[in-house]
Amino acid sequence: MTSVSDPADFAEYEAQWARVRDSLRTEFGDAAFYSWLKPLALASVADGRVTIQVPTRFMRDWVVSHYADRIRVLWSWENPAVRRVDIAVAGVKPAAAEAPAQPAPRPAEVVDLPPVPMAVPTPMASRSAAAAAPVRAAAPRAATAAAPAIVIADADAEAEAGSRAAERIDQWSAGLDPRFTFDNFVCGKPNELAHAAALRVAESETVQFNPLFLYGGVGLGKTHLMHAIAWHIRGRNPRRKVVYMSAEKFMYEFIRALRYKDTMAFKEQFRSVDVLMIDDVQFISGKDSTQEEFFHTFNALVDQNRQIVVSGDRSPSDLDGMEERLRSRLGWGMVADIHPTTYELRLGILQQKADQLGAVVPVKVLEFLAHKIASNVRELEGALNRVVAHATLVGRAITLETTQEVLQDLLRANERRLTIEDIQKRVAEHFNIRVSDMHSARRSRAIARPRQGAMYLAKQLTQSSLPEIGRKFGGRDHTTVMHAVKKVEELAGQDAGFSDDIELLRRMLES
Repeated sequence: MTSVSDPADFAEYEAQWARVRDSLRTEFGDAAFYSWLKPLALASVADGRVTIQVPTRFMRDWVVSHYADRIRVLWSWENPAVRRVDIAVAGVKPAAAEAPAQPAPRPAEVVDLPPVPMAVPTPMASRSAAAAAPVRAAAPRAATAAAPAIVIADADAEAEAGSRAAERIDQWSAGLDPRFTFDNFVCGKPNELAHAAALRVAESETVQFNPLFLYGGVGLGKTHLMHAIAWHIRGRNPRRKVVYMSAEKFMYEFIRALRYKDTMAFKEQFRSVDVLMIDDVQFISGKDSTQEEFFHTFNALVDQNRQIVVSGDRSPSDLDGMEERLRSRLGWGMVADIHPTTYELRLGILQQKADQLGAVVPVKVLEFLAHKIASNVRELEGALNRVVAHATLVGRAITLETTQEVLQDLLRANERRLTIEDIQKRVAEHFNIRVSDMHSARRSRAIARPRQGAMYLAKQLTQSSLPEIGRKFGGRDHTTVMHAVKKVEELAGQDAGFSDDIELLRRMLES
């Protein structure tokens, strides 16, 4: 066997491998690429035989089952001299090289692919077609010499079964965004507790908080932290089974299992994971059957000392339509609130986003955006994307004037956006009380009713969280706000005059 000893020749093979990986990324997507394909490394080339190394045996089995045939085909298009691709675990000798004293290994399995077509298809080749290649036992060298092959060392039926289960888990977590990592998360006072708790869970091999419950308003970073936990765990230990999905997806999978009478497989798959992450758990409020299944899954994983991470738009105790026993369990571990962003945090987010985009944005423009767009991080980043895209496409420098021109619709919307102070002032004028009464501890009906009405309107007409609304009304607890909202809804059905007042105020504030 002659190996490629010339560094220039090996560099050429590395360039071919880089192009193959780019094609794989295009075909299978970023989630699969970062989870399974990015860790692969070209180890050696000899006599038309290429060896690719992977960090772990589990990853080797997964790559062989799902991507190896495409690797061979794509590489054949790059270099017809490549006749065979071996997938090996780094630091582990192939079965043929083991000492004779070891028990006789099982025969190697060979994935024998059909001949490569002369016409090269488009990069987005069908995944199902690639996966449909026949698998059979290894044939003599003479029989397989004409067709390139992928060799798998000591594969067995258990590995195949594990791979099938892992495939389902990978499909569930296919929505992980590679941009959402801890490195890209800007930490500040409003989110420092949630960030610290998420990082502790991601770095620990043992369960720290069970569950970790993250909650906060729209666009404040809950989903970013959950994706970051999943990526961090996968990077530290690819063997750990991590499932991330929305509560809506959990419900869909449960309904699917019921429909196809496959609930036992559903239970086994969920209860075999190491880390279960459910986003937007408020979605299953009022859905009793789904809550029942999630409750039992939760208990089974806790009993096995497996990590659970959940997010919602409210704290566990405030989740209306959720069973009491489930609310109680969700509040068992660490509950971390993500508060609305401060000006300093928004400015830091914009600076990091500008660096990621590779754009030179004047500090005055970043400060302007941080002041004007205070609703949520998604809207803030979207505004910066628009400004940078406009400058790139039109060829104009980014200035305060061009920023105002490009974002005039968004800035007008934010100027019209109601604040809690606006609502308090208008309600106080309507009921002929002082604005200071909104913050006072007075409980007379003449003061309490308008104050409850203002809390109700703040909940309906602003994006503020319940804790934030409570703070604006004299530092009250979020449960007081919840009580006020329910009280106003009850009174609206009993007192026509009060109902008309609230409706009139709503129209005035929305106009």
